[in-house]
Amino acid sequence: MSEDIVTGLAIIVILGIGAQWVAWRLKMPSILLLLLFGFLAGPVFNILDPDAVMGEALLPVVTMSVAVILFEGGLSLRVKELKTVGGTVLKLISLGVFITWILTSLAAYYILDLNLRISILLGAVLVVTGPTVINPLLAHIRPKGNVGKVLKWEGIVIDPVGALLAVLVFEALLVEKLEQASSLIAFGIFKTILFGGGIGIGLALLLVYLLRRYWIPDFLQETVTFMLVILAFILSNQFQEESGLFAATVMGIVLDNQKIVTIKNIVEFKENLVVLIISSLFILLAARLELESFATFNWQTILFIIALVIVIRPFSVFLSSIGSGLNIREKLFLSWMAPRGIVAAAVASVFAFKLAESGFQQTERIVPITFIVIVSTVTIYGLSASWVAKKLKVAQTDPQGILFIGGFKWVRELADLLQSHNFNVALIDTSPSNVQKARKQGLKAYHGNVLSEAIADEIDMEGIGKLIALTPNDEVNSLAALHFSDYFDSEHLFQLQPNLNDGKGYNEHTPKHLRGRFVFGEDFYYETIYNFSREKYELATLEMSDKTDYDDLILDYQGNIAPLFIIEKGNRLKVFTSDIDWEPIQGEKLIAMVKKNR
Repeated sequence: MSEDIVTGLAIIVILGIGAQWVAWRLKMPSILLLLLFGFLAGPVFNILDPDAVMGEALLPVVTMSVAVILFEGGLSLRVKELKTVGGTVLKLISLGVFITWILTSLAAYYILDLNLRISILLGAVLVVTGPTVINPLLAHIRPKGNVGKVLKWEGIVIDPVGALLAVLVFEALLVEKLEQASSLIAFGIFKTILFGGGIGIGLALLLVYLLRRYWIPDFLQETVTFMLVILAFILSNQFQEESGLFAATVMGIVLDNQKIVTIKNIVEFKENLVVLIISSLFILLAARLELESFATFNWQTILFIIALVIVIRPFSVFLSSIGSGLNIREKLFLSWMAPRGIVAAAVASVFAFKLAESGFQQTERIVPITFIVIVSTVTIYGLSASWVAKKLKVAQTDPQGILFIGGFKWVRELADLLQSHNFNVALIDTSPSNVQKARKQGLKAYHGNVLSEAIADEIDMEGIGKLIALTPNDEVNSLAALHFSDYFDSEHLFQLQPNLNDGKGYNEHTPKHLRGRFVFGEDFYYETIYNFSREKYELATLEMSDKTDYDDLILDYQGNIAPLFIIEKGNRLKVFTSDIDWEPIQGEKLIAMVKKNR
């Protein structure tokens, strides 16, 4: 029996991380493959039974895992973002939730033929979207402007709000009198804000105090934080059911917005942990589905899902975003992002069981309908959200632009050339003169220290997907790559190679995780750029035709050429590096330094 449990746990991890990797390779939303892998492993091939593996601990573990996800989500919420999107977020999680609840309840009552009480509870369960679904889609799409911030805040904050609403509605259903139900709901909201908010803030401040006094060693910072998140979740739930999710979210927000201690290690640990948790949860969610559940999938269910996607969500968004400053394209995209996730599944499972014990009718329909809505909405939004975002011109999927560290003349000329090829560029420099000259050339330029925590918030990162550090200071280049490792994958962090011992000493003895990739070839240093102007080289764009061979091109220039970038047919930008030597093909463009008059 124990071997079966170990095998089941191993299958969950292997399928979850495997699906994440395959999705990354195929450049598609990971959620779709997670659901597919889980569905195949569960009801289709019967190699995974989540209830047998987890037993009665399944739903508590799921709920506790969601608390960790919400804490990690809170670590990404900057309070200053609320200056621009706070009003919209507040209306979405209050007015928007209320509209969604009422309209979904009516749709369940009239379309699905559920009784009124079950319809009201189902409506409350289905208001939740949540970061387990929204965040992976946002990471894939990378929306422009404020719409991404709105979706991020809504997706994280609506989880505890929706879970609390479902709990309060459930408790109200057990009360016969309307006055008692209303007072019960109001008192529940008050207790959640008081205890959930108070415990979240208190434990966040406790952690800050302990870190500031150095009473927690570095190797225990992540695990102590994890312990305190679980403590906040458990303590808050003792005072008000499902308020623990709110406490975990508040704790994350407070930690991220304090400036007393650094929490970089904690953030990195939580990001890695959340990838594992989300992967495992969706495999469990899909594997728990039963083929018999889809027997209820008829024209009424299809009409109900259409109502959720086409009518209820857009109506809620457009009413909630009146006076928000969002344009029509952003509102339409916001209307097309409401996939249901793990919280809806967990809450539905718990309350269906409790209502059945209390003698309510039609409780057996809550879980199948909820799961069908989850699978349907994740599939609909997962497959179409990226396409919709591109059509509405609010997406920056796979951005190809470059953030340059350094703003001297050659960098400005290179950035200007790339901008002429429709790539977004930005420069950071400590020299006011370089910044002013760059701005006169029509380039985005920022004056400041690249290692400052504030500089990243000042930069317009729209369309930016790579960093290249080109300053004469090797340590600054390496530190810049490290500093921006939270914003870019290591694949897209580049720096000049230091000219130490002919370039070998630095490369051999400096760990790769403490620097960026060496840019523009093996023998390309800062001194190389200086020599370009002395030897009369210039930047050029060379188009590769059927009559142009790359090797012949190199021979034609007699070695007087330094390839820098390749522009592919789809306007993707490849960077020449010391570890990869690209070769442009027909139809592509080569950006290089070439000797004049060749």
